[in-house]
Amino acid sequence: MPNWTFKVIGIILIALVYGCNGTNKESSKVTIAAAANMQYALGPIIEKFTEKTGISCELIMGSSGKHTAQIMEGAPFDVFVSADMKYPSDLYNKGFTTAPPEIYAYGKLVLWTMVDGLPVSIKSLNDSAINHIALANPKTAPYGLAALEVLKKHGLLDSLKDKLVYGESVGQTNQFIYSKSAEIGFTAQAVVLSPEMKGKGNWALINDSDYTPISQGAVVIKQSKRNNLQADKFYKFLFSNEAKIILKDFGYSVDE
Repeated sequence: MPNWTFKVIGIILIALVYGCNGTNKESSKVTIAAAANMQYALGPIIEKFTEKTGISCELIMGSSGKHTAQIMEGAPFDVFVSADMKYPSDLYNKGFTTAPPEIYAYGKLVLWTMVDGLPVSIKSLNDSAINHIALANPKTAPYGLAALEVLKKHGLLDSLKDKLVYGESVGQTNQFIYSKSAEIGFTAQAVVLSPEMKGKGNWALINDSDYTPISQGAVVIKQSKRNNLQADKFYKFLFSNEAKIILKDFGYSVDE
């Protein structure tokens, strides 16, 4: 066989090797659409997962309702980590997921303020020093819906309706509170326990009986055919003991 033939074969083999490696690198990235309350807890979970598997992750934060709409419109997400069970269940029922959602954690609601000396309690929300109360949009954010349930249960919705300021998600709600655009607001306990926010401002845990349990579910998106193997690996890791320890550190309940 002529020497040039060997050279051509060699070039082809090198191209195939590099091509396969490039494909594997591309497919080993998992895109995770997550509810804003999970912004801080998912960081260390993803870090542990990547350390163990070598699979990198891209995190897209937003409200659960908005992510659901995006997935139905064909957004290229691999895993959906929701703040409730309703939205992932809707996706499953409409054929967008590989399996029904499972609960990975139960969230906790808190009142949080950055204003020094401001009392932090449900009773204090009618205080004249409070002009704005932040909460996530209850139409798309489960933590916002839970906050609305709290106000209704305490008979405060009518008297406070002019004070309410709605964020698109828990993330935007946190910005309102942190910047003092709102004197006080409802957010996830995971936010105030995060290393980034711990010790900043004052907060109080809302009684669990004041709102429907925030059962947070996750699903693998069926339309992500290119990445289901890696997505499945992350999904399973989210339910692992390693992930549960991290979730507990951020105030989530995982043993119910």
